[in-house]
Amino acid sequence: MPVWKRRSFLSTAAIALAGTLPRGLADERPPVTNPKATDGDERFEPDWKQRLTLTVGTKSGDLMGNDDKVIQAAVDYVARLGGGTVQLLPGTFTIRNAVQLPSKIRLLGSGDDTVITRTASETIPLSADSDWYDQEITLEKPGGFKVGDGITLMAKNPHDGSQTVIKRTLLGRAGNRFKLSDGLRKNLWLSGKPTCSSLFPLLTSEYTSDVLIENMTLDGNRANCTNLNGNYGGCIFLQDCNRYTFRNVTTRNYNGDGISFQICHDVVVENCHSHDNADLGVHPGSGSQRPLIRGNRLERNNLGLFWCWGVKYGLAEDNHIDGNRGYGISIGHSDTDNVMRNNRILNSGKVGILFRDDARGVDFWANRNLIENNRIVNSGGADGVGIDITGQTKDVRIIGNEIVEERQPMQRSGIRIGAEVGAVQLRDNTILGFQTAVIDSRSNKLS
Repeated sequence: MPVWKRRSFLSTAAIALAGTLPRGLADERPPVTNPKATDGDERFEPDWKQRLTLTVGTKSGDLMGNDDKVIQAAVDYVARLGGGTVQLLPGTFTIRNAVQLPSKIRLLGSGDDTVITRTASETIPLSADSDWYDQEITLEKPGGFKVGDGITLMAKNPHDGSQTVIKRTLLGRAGNRFKLSDGLRKNLWLSGKPTCSSLFPLLTSEYTSDVLIENMTLDGNRANCTNLNGNYGGCIFLQDCNRYTFRNVTTRNYNGDGISFQICHDVVVENCHSHDNADLGVHPGSGSQRPLIRGNRLERNNLGLFWCWGVKYGLAEDNHIDGNRGYGISIGHSDTDNVMRNNRILNSGKVGILFRDDARGVDFWANRNLIENNRIVNSGGADGVGIDITGQTKDVRIIGNEIVEERQPMQRSGIRIGAEVGAVQLRDNTILGFQTAVIDSRSNKLS
């Protein structure tokens, strides 16, 4: 039996641990300069000049149709072959369920002539209790629901009074009983007044990556649909996804958010137009890291750009944010180390840029953010504010901005700093037309 000496063991262990070096140590492996397709290697692959492309149209194309089924069939087929492109030809696609996006695809429209819209929504109460382990619901009447429809179930949680929201697809029907695509996992008891609504995002995905969406219009048929909260839906809604790019996409008229992504990293929203949505124009959702929001027009939503909870290391630049009913930009709970630069924030209903007072813990404010070289014009009503910094926000830099009031000064102020706010750097800003340029309640100082 061989005898292992301590020195020999350590040498063997070092070889075994090669490739898992502690952070900070140099990786001396040779660089990959000529990648070759190798089974199971997803990190390096040749730059294939041609991948599968399928065309989808209402009157011509590799696949023909005008609903969600034909688009879904195309993206699933392309994904099954390792990725590629689905080209939507000019036409209007009216859908009854969300298009589920797989990884490694490109979904390209043909510009403004490619429109994805949806049918009117319908809401019907449930007529029987469903437990958390059930995979079916019973409605008071079947209504216009069909097998294959996307639905959202809503109720008051019978245990703590909170809202329950469950998204599913209808898989089968017997009268007014419907089988669901997955178990409920939450109790839907009649005491909580549960309802079933034909509500869904137009494009959606969970746990996927490396997707490009480009050159199309998504219309949410807002006038004929009830509201779906942006934490669950939108014209576009992503959950736990990585490396998505949206370019030259219009998201409009959704009774909810235009573009919402939750716990999604390295998302790019570029040269898009999100307008006339009931809630948020672009919603980088909780925990999303490194979003890039550049060159977009966010107009006539309730709020233009909403940084949710814990959004970090993001950049919003060169956006045109105009006519949003509440705030042009809102940033708050643990949204740190972000940059907002060269944006035009015009005609906001309440405040141009709001630093929210999300007082839920020891240090949950929007710290270490940079506001630089923005133009902020005509914010709020008679007591409107260009930039409002509230709570215990700290280490904020406001540099080189032009904050202008073109109406009457009234009780309006350019920058307002709350009494508990920490360090704020104000430098090289031009503030014109306000009754008060800067209100700093930390020292009761007006300027």
